[in-house]
Parts: sequence; structure tokens; C-alpha cells
Amino acid sequence: MAVMESSRARGVDRVIAMFRQLHIAQRPMSIRELIEATGAPRSSIYELVAILAEVGWLESTADGSVFFGREMHYYGSDYATHNDLISRAHQSILALVRKHEETAQLCMLEGNKYTVVLSENSARPFNISSDIGVRVPIPWTATGRLLLGHMNADEIRALIPQEDFVLDNGVRIDFQAFMRDVQLARDLGYCCTEGLSNAFRLCMAAPVRDRAGTPVAALCFMTGRDTTPDRRQAMLDDLLQSARALSHR
Repeated sequence: MAVMESSRARGVDRVIAMFRQLHIAQRPMSIRELIEATGAPRSSIYELVAILAEVGWLESTADGSVFFGREMHYYGSDYATHNDLISRAHQSILALVRKHEETAQLCMLEGNKYTVVLSENSARPFNISSDIGVRVPIPWTATGRLLLGHMNADEIRALIPQEDFVLDNGVRIDFQAFMRDVQLARDLGYCCTEGLSNAFRLCMAAPVRDRAGTPVAALCFMTGRDTTPDRRQAMLDDLLQSARALSHR
């Protein structure tokens, strides 16, 4: 019995690994790519793909590659519809994009990483955006600094892996400087960062708070560093107002 349960657990782990790889790739992947990315046995991947395709969780392309199927869209739609914050935040984000013609997002922490939950791009030819659901190191973001304000230095040090303080350009963020940013974001009630994960990016984040006042999510604008001071202030004012409206009173 224990052997059967262990085998089933491995099967579930492999399904999760396949889904994560497809999400990271953001495109159909061949069976060979899935085998290499997950490290699972060839026979296991073939069997799981066949089962998941039969129930609509995966779909095959003309060249035999696989990607998420229609059933997955239904589940995601159900979650978005019945999650109150996400449902309301989507309307707020659309309004912000229409008014300012800049990319707006709802961002949250996921374990010891940061992720974009919702994102809407403007109609401008040039957009700055991040992929939904991709887990990014917390120190790389304005949201990360904003959502850690309720934690002390020891808790933050224990939460964030040391390697996550190294940006993708190889520059290391000093922990004490990061803590000063966290404190400043807590005092100001918002956070703005420039040139962290992208040399040309300006990110501003406003907190969405729960009933206890703890920030649980953030509304964000992603724009260019050449944005004028007056435009920055107007965007920040509307971002803060929208975040307060989404917060529990």
C-alpha cells in the first residue's frame, strides 16, 4: 500500500513539474523538452501527457508539442471570478490603464518570491511588463520592499535566500540598504524603484491591506524612468487611491 501511495505521489509531483515548466516557457514544449526539464522518466512523461490530454488539461500541437488545454482556462477563470480581491482589482487595473496608458499590475508574495497576479498593458507601442505567475526574487522589486514592512530584519533575513540579493546584472543589493528601503516604504505607505530588474524601468507600488492593516498585495505601475515628475505624481496619487479602495476597512 505504501509503495502504491509513493508512486501516486511521484506522479502528482511530475504533473506539477510539467505544469511549472510549461508556465515558465510560455509556449508549447516537446516531450523531449519536458523530459529534460523535469528529469522524469520518458515512459512516465508520455503516460502523463496522454492522460492529461484525454481530460483536456493539455493539448497537442501539429508537431506533437504540448501546452495547457482548455480545461485549465476554465479553472483559472473560476478562480479569478470567485476571488474577491482579484475580481475587484482587475477592474481597478483596467481603469488605471485607460487613464494613464501605462502597464498596471496586481502583485503579491508567493512564499519567498514575488509574482505578478494580474497585468494589463497599455495601447502604447512600447510597454514594460512582467510575466504573470513567474516567481521573481523579492529584492528585485518595489512590491517586495512594500510587502515586508510588517516583518523585522531577522524574519526578512530568514525568508529571503542570500542569492536573491544578486540582481540579474550581477550587482549585489546590500542587506542594510534593502532594510532601509523597507522601512522607508513602510513610513511613506508606497514604494518606487528605478533600474533594478530593468535598467529603464520605473516601478511604483501601493499597498492593498487586509483588515488588520497588513499589506497583502500591491497595485503597481510599470513605466519608463524618463516619466516626468508631474506625471509620476499623478500616477502615484491614483495608484494609492485605487489601492485604498481595494483594501479592507
